[in-house]
Amino acid sequence: MSNFSSWFSRLRSSSKYFFYYHRTLHKNASTVSNNHGTRNAWRTTSLLPLALAVSAGSFALHPHFNPSLCDAHRGVNVGGKGSTQYVVKGSRKEFPREVLEELKIICQDNISLDYEERYIHGKPQNSFHKAVNIPDVVVYPRSEEEVSKIVKLCNSHKVPIVPYGGATSIEGHTLSPHGGVCIDMSLMKRVKALHVDDMDVVVEPGIGWMELNEYLEPYGLFFPLDPGPGASIGGMCATRCSGSLAVRYGTMRDNVISLKVVLANGDIVKTASRARKSAAGYDLTRLMIGSEGTLGVITEVTLRLQKIPQSSVVAMCNFPSVKDAADVAIATMMSGIQVSRVELLDEVQVKAINIANGKNFPECPTLMFEFIGTEAYAREQTQIVRKLVSEHNGSDFVFAEEPEAKKELWKVRKEALWACFALEPNLEAMISDVCVPLSRLADLISRSKKELDASPLVCTVIAHAGDGNFHTVILFDPNQEEQRREAERLNQFMVHAALSLEGTCTGEHGVGTGKMKYLEEELGVEALRTMKKIKAVLDPNNIMNPGKLIPPQVCF
Repeated sequence: MSNFSSWFSRLRSSSKYFFYYHRTLHKNASTVSNNHGTRNAWRTTSLLPLALAVSAGSFALHPHFNPSLCDAHRGVNVGGKGSTQYVVKGSRKEFPREVLEELKIICQDNISLDYEERYIHGKPQNSFHKAVNIPDVVVYPRSEEEVSKIVKLCNSHKVPIVPYGGATSIEGHTLSPHGGVCIDMSLMKRVKALHVDDMDVVVEPGIGWMELNEYLEPYGLFFPLDPGPGASIGGMCATRCSGSLAVRYGTMRDNVISLKVVLANGDIVKTASRARKSAAGYDLTRLMIGSEGTLGVITEVTLRLQKIPQSSVVAMCNFPSVKDAADVAIATMMSGIQVSRVELLDEVQVKAINIANGKNFPECPTLMFEFIGTEAYAREQTQIVRKLVSEHNGSDFVFAEEPEAKKELWKVRKEALWACFALEPNLEAMISDVCVPLSRLADLISRSKKELDASPLVCTVIAHAGDGNFHTVILFDPNQEEQRREAERLNQFMVHAALSLEGTCTGEHGVGTGKMKYLEEELGVEALRTMKKIKAVLDPNNIMNPGKLIPPQVCF
């Protein structure tokens, strides 16, 4: 428990949701403040060895690149077809002094050259992915107009831009392999307008989904998507995320009404009106959702809201195998019950939860359900599923109706990733994110589980079983080549198995740099060429989060 506590404390020290940090002032770092007070930044002593801060380290205004729309020509092959590398290469040229001076004018004190702060922004804390470079500058815009000025300036000098949200992405989305400017959106977190009667809200991108739901609760409303703690609304749009409630409410694609986006030339585009449906023109909203910062920087989001359910019941049950558990999840969905969550945990994951939280759950494959509606309807659903469980080798069916008991059960599920490190506190995690048609889920999980159990690495299974999406957490030491290759082999096995079952390499985590190598097999080269043509039109200088999402071998 002490090792886990130490690791969890270190993790939380990098999460803006849990803490605000006081930044030690360096000679080249200004106090950062705005009208709302001082913006605290990170102190990263526990994360960053002093030797690393001193070496490579003293800040120099290094380079930038003149990017091409065919990265393969530049020898950048991380993420290319068949790539097994995880350190993302990049090229840099000297950062233009005039750009830095202009950024100081635009952002005033909300700019940092501090090495540790730049390092944190260039190395995702929940991801093993790395890049050879880090951002040269981190800026903290306070308004849409500032974002527009920053982007327009960088475009005119061909300086790369990486938008930065809640820092919870795990596929290398926020790496800065070419240096450049990291645009941290954390100061843009206002609720701009709440329309209770229309059940929608207009927010800035830096607000977190958990903060938003705290704001909405007194109005009897909530935003139904629930990815990892700390995720921001802008980042959730950029990665087209979902979460455990997607089986009932859909993904980010289904819950965003409109966006405002700053394009590469600085133009501010509104993608749609506030109407619940529209057939007016191209669907620019859906184009931007999932674009991972490669087409523009999201500055405003209009979200669809839901009423807080009148009543809910949380149930748990156990099974002799993950296939039995998956079969019940499928049977539940086929029964027509409007379940709001169906989560599957294997016995290794349950063990991790027990160790991390001091629990005593039976260490066997487990399903967790949530039923919502009126009190009578939620209880009726519970009993129907209870019968299904008994018909599929299930046992120990228990349920909770008290608010605190339900909250505690979902808390341990939401913190499942951190719990994994209770098993191996000094290792990192490679996380799969495959998704298949629901009828193929049991087949995929059972095939994958055999491979995982035969591996010398510690692996857990966590699934959003109601919509065919499942994750494996593969714990490994990235400094050990043999372990890294084994983790990569397992990940590739599951991806290729999912693709053979008409599935996808990523159900909700996005592409970043980690999943690019699978896109040609999944989508075909013509689809990727079409994406690259769209990118070329909207971002001809390739400054917007370069090296992400579109594989480098794709040319036109």
